[in-house]
Amino acid sequence: MEEAGQVSSEALANIRTIAGLANENSFVESYEEKLEPPYKSAKKRANVYGLCFGFAQCVIFMSNAASFRYGGYLVSAEGLHYMMVFRVISAVVVSGAALGRASSFTPDYAKAKSAAAHFFKLLDRVPKINMSHTEGEKWENFRGEIKFVDCKFTYPTRPDVQVLNNLVVSVKPGQTLAFVGSSGCGKSTSVQLLERFYDPDEGQVLIDGRPSLRVNVPFLRSQIGIVSQEPVLFGCSIAENIQYGDNTRSVSMEEIVEAAKKAYLHDFVMSLPNKYETQVGVHGSQLSRGQKQRVAIARAIVRNPKILLLDEATSALDTESEKIVQCALNEAMKGRTCIVIAHRLSTIQKADIIAVMSNGAVIEQGTHDKLMAEKGAYYKLVTTGAPIS
Repeated sequence: MEEAGQVSSEALANIRTIAGLANENSFVESYEEKLEPPYKSAKKRANVYGLCFGFAQCVIFMSNAASFRYGGYLVSAEGLHYMMVFRVISAVVVSGAALGRASSFTPDYAKAKSAAAHFFKLLDRVPKINMSHTEGEKWENFRGEIKFVDCKFTYPTRPDVQVLNNLVVSVKPGQTLAFVGSSGCGKSTSVQLLERFYDPDEGQVLIDGRPSLRVNVPFLRSQIGIVSQEPVLFGCSIAENIQYGDNTRSVSMEEIVEAAKKAYLHDFVMSLPNKYETQVGVHGSQLSRGQKQRVAIARAIVRNPKILLLDEATSALDTESEKIVQCALNEAMKGRTCIVIAHRLSTIQKADIIAVMSNGAVIEQGTHDKLMAEKGAYYKLVTTGAPIS
């Protein structure tokens, strides 16, 4: 049933894609195929349940008939008082029926016991990363200096695949670090270690010289702004989506407008009938991809983070939208430590440090001019577009 539910939910969530591929029938067939085993099992159980239910319902009538017949015989043949007959029948039949009704809850009891076991197992589980607001280090003058020191990492679901292999790279406050390399080389994984979604198996990530393991997680994430390739917008107004950038305080309308101007979003919003109260739709469906990116940038600016993470923020945009979004990103990057992941090398040529990654390690790093002069992996990537091996 769970597998069938997954098929149906995926199909409904991506109905445009399925309709565009004219693939509705295959999903219906897959849904019916997943339902076939539980349907057959339910039919077998239904026969057993039907027999048991019918028997349970007729037992009380059968017991009444037998009791009254035998009680009548005792009254006539042995002179038993009829009051005793009715007392015995009432005691035995009624109590038996009550016991039968109580036993009908046995399957529900088993389900409740199993659910309680799962629930208490969940409560007893101790997460590896502590999300407490009180535990861990906090400090006033957060500068945004980042160092990856000999970081090794494998995902828990794929322990045999080494994603990061002795990653060593650092960026000073206010600098821009750009990760480049082929898909699967560990660029996005390094960002997830910084955000404490995972911790390295070996080595450490230093934040302002402090190991990330000792830093308070909510405090660290409050200092980080993220603009991803597919920004997630909520089904509310543009203003509310920008306000979500900082939930620690009440963001004023003036701040929202100022952030929208820096994100090159204000003029577009003012052209809408409801302006900042315009509903963006579910997952931002009423906005184009470039407009959603600018809302996400404004949301990051409102947060006023010390560290800004840009995960291929312009890779899926057309040329015109890319220019506007890139201008907004340049505005958002001012005075902040930035880590940029990009496939379009034109967007990172002005970065202070370009780190070329391969197989989970940095094989080259330096400025654009320096790396081009060395004519190594980065030069090969820029001039030919060939993947780094």
